[in-house]
Amino acid sequence: MENKKFTISVYSENNIGLLNRISAIFLKRHINIESLTVSESEIENVSRFIIVVRITESSVKKLVGQIEKQIEVIKAFYHTNEETIYRESALFKIASDLLFDERQIQNIIKESNSEIVTVARDFFVISKSGRRSEILDVYNKLKPYGIKQFVRSGRISVSKDEMAISKILKDY
Repeated sequence: MENKKFTISVYSENNIGLLNRISAIFLKRHINIESLTVSESEIENVSRFIIVVRITESSVKKLVGQIEKQIEVIKAFYHTNEETIYRESALFKIASDLLFDERQIQNIIKESNSEIVTVARDFFVISKSGRRSEILDVYNKLKPYGIKQFVRSGRISVSKDEMAISKILKDY
């Protein structure tokens, strides 16, 4: 079996130490987490972990089973890239004088559907949301001009098919 990229969604109670225990499951199996995002979910008082890994399908099934054994975990799902709609966000901090002196930077912002978040005396900040490849494309185009700071979020995603988490919670 070949390694594929999977997005694991974990719905859980919001308890201290759960992130540590979940990451330990990956550590024990020598599985690298490519991306991790934790936020509130669509259900009140339920958190959602979105974890991206590159492993075989049989491994992801075992992994999800191990995650679900954690007492605070309500349910975990896994999906391929084709089964989800996903995005990441990035911020680029650039020297302010370049915004006015280098016309190409304005073209990069416009062509990539990025936006200027703030402009200060010494810097301006560009925001880009999209797939990782789109963010890396903007990064590579801005790099020759000098990026003062760069940060990219973890993946956020929703499944194309309905996840029956609301029904599971009613039964829970």
